[in-house]
Amino acid sequence: MAATGASNEQVPVRVFGGPTALIEYGGLRFLTDPTFDAPGAYPSGLAKTAPASAAPADLGRIDVVLLSHDEHDDNLDASGRTLLADVPLTLTTPSGAGRLGGTARPLKDWESIELDRPGGGTITVTGVPALHGPGAREDLEPVVGEVVGFVLSGDGLPTVYVSGDNAQLSLVREIADRFGPVDTAVLFAGAVRTPVMDRALLTLDSAQAAEAARILDARRIVPVHFDSWAHFTEGRDELVAAFAAAALTDRVDFGIRG
Repeated sequence: MAATGASNEQVPVRVFGGPTALIEYGGLRFLTDPTFDAPGAYPSGLAKTAPASAAPADLGRIDVVLLSHDEHDDNLDASGRTLLADVPLTLTTPSGAGRLGGTARPLKDWESIELDRPGGGTITVTGVPALHGPGAREDLEPVVGEVVGFVLSGDGLPTVYVSGDNAQLSLVREIADRFGPVDTAVLFAGAVRTPVMDRALLTLDSAQAAEAARILDARRIVPVHFDSWAHFTEGRDELVAAFAAAALTDRVDFGIRG
């Protein structure tokens, strides 16, 4: 399966629980949705059930945070907010950048930013659409907030897609049309359901994650956002079963833990 640029360069991905993963790409280190608080309940009603497998101090250098959104504790918690102060660049939604300030920069859908690679060359980070539930953007965002996904690309580099809290496969098709096939897709799964949207799916369920893999023609899928929180209704077992049912087991990689 061909990916944009050279497909033989491996993209290490470390996963820490929830939506948090460290992606080493083109000499830079990207952290997704930082959540490092201890287990416990939040005033929002969400409950964290397991600790992250590492602490921020264990991560080493972070060059960029890819923050799908800042409004929910399971995507940015108190420890994650503290971490942002020490990171040179946070890419997130336009509204989130306004709330966070500091080094946060807005990235609209299909907008790109060029980042210098150590030793020369650049990485392109493109904001891509994500919707945190079913229905139209104008109906969803006032209720569940604005979300963005990301695509990483560069000359001689494989293409990496980070979905963020997207629940709509139609958007995955748009992204595949522009960037597919991708090498590595970091998919936020977990089949999230809460009373806020009458328990409608707010992220991909396991079967949809497998379908997203097919749409993207992805060589590798790294699932995240399926453990460590009480409102995630499907976990690793459901993901394994769904990818097996879709005959895509060989594409699933649960990442390097911790």
